[in-house]
This record gives sequence, C-alpha cells and structure tokens, in this order.
Amino acid sequence: MKNKKEQEEELLEEEIPGESEAVDASVDLETNFEDALAQERDKFLRLAAEYENFRRRSQKERESTYFDALSATITNFLPVYDNLERALKMECTDEAFYTGVKMTFSQLTEIMINMGIEEIPAMGETFDPNRHNAVMSIENPDLGEKEIAEELQKGFTLNGKVIRFSTVVVAN
Repeated sequence: MKNKKEQEEELLEEEIPGESEAVDASVDLETNFEDALAQERDKFLRLAAEYENFRRRSQKERESTYFDALSATITNFLPVYDNLERALKMECTDEAFYTGVKMTFSQLTEIMINMGIEEIPAMGETFDPNRHNAVMSIENPDLGEKEIAEELQKGFTLNGKVIRFSTVVVAN
C-alpha cells in the first residue's frame, strides 16, 4: 500500500482533462489585459502631451497678443514723444512753458522706460539694418565706414524687439 504522500504526488502528476487549456486561456487573458493596459496608457500619455502642447501654444498666443497690443499702443504715442523732443530743442522765451514741456517729456520718458521701452543707440554706432533705417549716405573722411553721422528720428525697442527703427544718415 502506498503511503499518503505518494498518493498525493500521483494525484498531482495526473493530468486533469482541460487543465492545460484553462492555463492557456488564462495566459491569453492576462496578455490581452496587458495589451489593453498598454494601449490605454499610450492613449493617456498622448492625450497628456497634446494637452501640454495646447497649453504652451495658448500661453504663447496670449503673450504674443499682449506684446502686439502694447507695441501698437506705444507706437501711437511715439509721435507725441517726437513732438515733445522737438519742442525742447526750440528756443522759448517763456520759461514756465519750457519747464512744463520738459516735465511732460521727462514723465513720458520715465513711463516708457518702466514699460521696457529702450532707445536704439545711433550716433557714433555702426549701421545695423536690423535696428537702423538709412535714408541717406554722405561722404565724411572724419567718420568710419558705415558709421552713423546723424540721427533723424529715434528708434525704440520693446523687450529687445524693434518697434520703430532709427532713421539715420550713414557716412561713407
């Protein structure tokens, strides 16, 4: 007679009908779940990336719209700046009037600086077509090649981007 342990081993070794098919089915089911999970994870990652791209694009569009609106507004005020600058260069017998114009010009200049607007340096600089607009060329032996001889109208940048080119006269 076989002992109890040997009987259990024999039972375990006996093949149960349909057992291998059930194991195969559970392996297939597990593989299908893993594939489905991987596909859903991929969809999720793609959706997250698409949302992040949309968010960045929207932020860039908002910044661009703000810059365009600010640039357009400032460009509309630049003729006022030019006229105040011209007024200060003119001779004036009324000291109070001159002082008022000077204070107004100073206030406008301070506001422009606080908004990030900077003048484009021109006098004595080398001509740069990315910042200057040459309207005339003169011969001057005292000045170097492509050196700016005269600034006819000041140019300005807003946060490093040109909003109005300097109108200049270039030597040689």
